[in-house]
Amino acid sequence: MMAATAAARVRAGTRRAPALCRMPWLPLMLMAAAAAASEQQVPLVLWSSDRGLWTPAADTHEGHITSDMQLSTYLDPALELGPRNVLLFLQDKLSIEDFTAYGGVFGNKQDSAFSNLENALDLAPSSLVLPAVDWYAISTLTTYLQEKLGASPLHVDLATLRELKLNASIPALLLIRLPYTASSGLMAPKEVLTGNDEVIGQVLSTLKSEDIPYTAGLTAVRPSRVARDVAMVTGGLGRQLLQRTVAPPAINAPVSYNDTAPRILFWAQNFSVAYGEHWEDLTSRTFGVQDLNLTGSSWNESIARLALTYDSLFGTMVTFKFTLANRFYPVSARHWFTLENLEIHSNGSVAYFNASQVTGPSIYSFHCEHVSSENKDGNLLVPDTQPSLWQMTFRDFQIQAFNVTGEQFSYASDCAGFFSPGIWMGLLTSLFMLFIFTYGLHMILSLKTMDRFDDHKGPTIALTQIV
Repeated sequence: MMAATAAARVRAGTRRAPALCRMPWLPLMLMAAAAAASEQQVPLVLWSSDRGLWTPAADTHEGHITSDMQLSTYLDPALELGPRNVLLFLQDKLSIEDFTAYGGVFGNKQDSAFSNLENALDLAPSSLVLPAVDWYAISTLTTYLQEKLGASPLHVDLATLRELKLNASIPALLLIRLPYTASSGLMAPKEVLTGNDEVIGQVLSTLKSEDIPYTAGLTAVRPSRVARDVAMVTGGLGRQLLQRTVAPPAINAPVSYNDTAPRILFWAQNFSVAYGEHWEDLTSRTFGVQDLNLTGSSWNESIARLALTYDSLFGTMVTFKFTLANRFYPVSARHWFTLENLEIHSNGSVAYFNASQVTGPSIYSFHCEHVSSENKDGNLLVPDTQPSLWQMTFRDFQIQAFNVTGEQFSYASDCAGFFSPGIWMGLLTSLFMLFIFTYGLHMILSLKTMDRFDDHKGPTIALTQIV
């Protein structure tokens, strides 16, 4: 289909060549359009559960752009000999530089935003990576797949995929639009790509659990413009003379409660607690500790409890228990979790803190810069009894108790409000200036011209001075 379309365009252009020669300005416009189109290239990553579908692309080189005809030669064998279930992951923006800047498919795999994709490529019997594919080939890719498979494209999400009953003998074309592209302007590029990669991992996990053969592809509508992180630019790009490299601070692993799989994740950059006026820093005793006492922790799909016990804290044994509830809300048609309370058990007594503001969708984790019982840090932890002998402060707090996959947090629902103090100051200043402008304009419009004037030629008024 792509080859025939391209050939038809070439034949049409050949027949109209004499007309183009009579318009000398038109070739210049076509050259400019071709130059602009040559920049519209996106990568295409293909992998399959079948073996021997692709051979390495021998005619590719640095700067090579895969055309629609070349792409059809790669896809035809896979669609004719490979699985009849085809998945196309489509996101809004993607460039090959995203993989080098944020992933490990073509570079370092540490702290990668494409961990699930990399794992799928490593385990796939057949895979093919095309770094640059022409925009026209991508724009017609869905139509091409539809004609080759003889199946209409079906737009699905993760919930719909779990309800589908796929058959290995019946062709199916599934289009999965990765969800975190519409709001990517409010998120860092790496967070967007990590969220998309988690969706890819969940979809592939669903297919693996049902033992369904498939062929999958990842591409985008348009290329992105990658701005390298400042840490990456200063950390080793280019030549560095007389410069001492400072290693980044080590980040401890989060606390993980497991039964048959990881169920609850908890992390904070700083975890401090006070009894009376005496403060203790529990960060080093909590995170990255192998023998942390989690006795009393439990998990099910509705209630999750994480218990942290310390043997010698303030001279006694102290247990901190986080209780999280997962509920379905019909208004939003989704599950939300809430940190119901935080309990402190010591010497047979229990101190309760209300933490209902720690909440978010169940498929996300919760993150907040400060979760504290102190007023200066937002007072998200409210003690049941006032005044309380116990005080707690978490800095860079993050927790997840539902829909946990592996040892990594899902995309975080942050507690930061939209209206920061700076925004409020700007709004109030603007409203005050608008009030002054409106008042001044009202005063100017209220001025009236006098309808009578004094007669300067008439007798003057004499005032008698009374002594």
